[in-house]
Amino acid sequence: MYSVKSDKGNGITFVNYLRSRYALRSMPDVHAGQDLSAERIWRSGIASAHDIADASAEFYAIPRTTLDEIAGLPPLTENLSYRYLREAFVYPYSDDGTATLTLADPTDQAVIKAVGLALGTRPVLKMISFEELEMLFERMLERGGAEPGIVEDDLSAQDSLSESEQTMQDLARGAPVVRIIDEILERAVSIGATDVHLETEREQLQVRMRVDGYLRKDQRLPLGMAPAVISRLKILAGLDIADRRLPQDGRSNLKIGNAEADLRVAVMPNMYGETAVLRILLRDTRLLDLDRIGMGERDRATFRAMLAEPHGIVVVTGPTGSGKTTTLATALSVLNEPTRKIVTVEDPIEYQIAGIHQTQIKASIGLTFAKALRSFLRHDPDIIMVGEMRDGETAGIGVQAALTGHLVLTTLHTNSASDAIVRLIDMGVEPYLLASSLRGVLGQRLVRKLCERCKAPDEKATEDANRLAEARGLQVVASAGFHRAVGCEACGQSGYRGRIGVFEVLRADETIRSTLRKDPDPAIIAEMARKAGMTTMLEDGLAKAAEGLTTIDEILRATG
Repeated sequence: MYSVKSDKGNGITFVNYLRSRYALRSMPDVHAGQDLSAERIWRSGIASAHDIADASAEFYAIPRTTLDEIAGLPPLTENLSYRYLREAFVYPYSDDGTATLTLADPTDQAVIKAVGLALGTRPVLKMISFEELEMLFERMLERGGAEPGIVEDDLSAQDSLSESEQTMQDLARGAPVVRIIDEILERAVSIGATDVHLETEREQLQVRMRVDGYLRKDQRLPLGMAPAVISRLKILAGLDIADRRLPQDGRSNLKIGNAEADLRVAVMPNMYGETAVLRILLRDTRLLDLDRIGMGERDRATFRAMLAEPHGIVVVTGPTGSGKTTTLATALSVLNEPTRKIVTVEDPIEYQIAGIHQTQIKASIGLTFAKALRSFLRHDPDIIMVGEMRDGETAGIGVQAALTGHLVLTTLHTNSASDAIVRLIDMGVEPYLLASSLRGVLGQRLVRKLCERCKAPDEKATEDANRLAEARGLQVVASAGFHRAVGCEACGQSGYRGRIGVFEVLRADETIRSTLRKDPDPAIIAEMARKAGMTTMLEDGLAKAAEGLTTIDEILRATG
């Protein structure tokens, strides 16, 4: 029952069946016996979780079910590990007294057998999507106390904790604290949080998580647990747990669920104790493609033309958390060929790309961006990626490398593409050198995507968009595809789920280079770029709102 159906075409694999069913050009053909896993296809972004589940149900002849159908049915998880079920993407429940196992990948026979042994019977199989299972596990966490509320204190909140270093270390390594930290991190990854804030307040330790750029209140822990929880984080990051008076920063590599992650920990004292902020950087293995990050056809063509230059400097600009590193990693994947030597210096390394030599800076031993960049020039590279131009020395070396036959990719923190040019000059780069080396600047922001499950048409938004376009001197939007955020359980009642980029691509042509040498004014440069065909981030955002991907409010929030 669970084997591949032979009537799909003489040993055709599931990958090829999925590829032909949805006309997926980016999915490679594979031979029988070399099938990719459904989870890998989903995480690559080649096909949606819904499409994979529908295709799997038909291909493996297993009935399809949905989250709404099984949400109210009694679970059969008493003798099973929540972590095991979540990592294996299976969920057992009782359907009118029948043991049923809903799963996202029916090819994992070991998991099916293990769950069957735990249940004491062979369960009936039903197909569900990876995304729906993630939502189901999130609800399980909520029922277990992971939503805003008070968590019972396994350490007895009434007992005051010892302030000695040894006692704090023992408490931090104790099972209750370890379990709490693991649950917080697992929940953060499951809901797509980028940062976790643990804030010691007058009467509690408040946990908040940043999802899609916004902070959400999560659980509250008893105040008596705060020292042990913060100490546990310090141990993970290699910090001094005895020092609670000064700010400390550290990092750690760990596995959260089935995902590899880099954890950056920042601890700061406050009037009630200490607070900690955790930045979670997943070692992303998803397919890096310019289409997936939301770049439009024209911007994509212009950006590819900039990357095709044999030498020069290409800058990606935007505020912290605007997706600059993802864009650079995508650019590197486009340029990554065996005929090219590509080296990078980053802080931290967020994407590991095969065939590229990546270096992590370590300021504590003197390995800075400038020092690494200077050393790279002796390693015969074709392409150099510098994680960030932080000072004049790094900028100067980068421009010199661009002038001596290398293609240099880097990032800056500025508000627009034209501002990046003036920022480099302010850092000490001579205008005539920048005019000779600059190939272009890509400015970007991230905006929240509307939840596909609950978004609703918004007729009034078309009028608002046209009025805004006229006020800003932009092209009037004629589309009526605008939608508004509603809110449902799938998106945490926010109306948004996930994020997408809005871009502006400034190509440095001869006219702009000439202006750079004479009068590097960002307003003048921006106007010249628009006359040459550049669309601003606001224009790109309005176009995406007209497609029903986001809202006008989100665009104005991100672009100003």
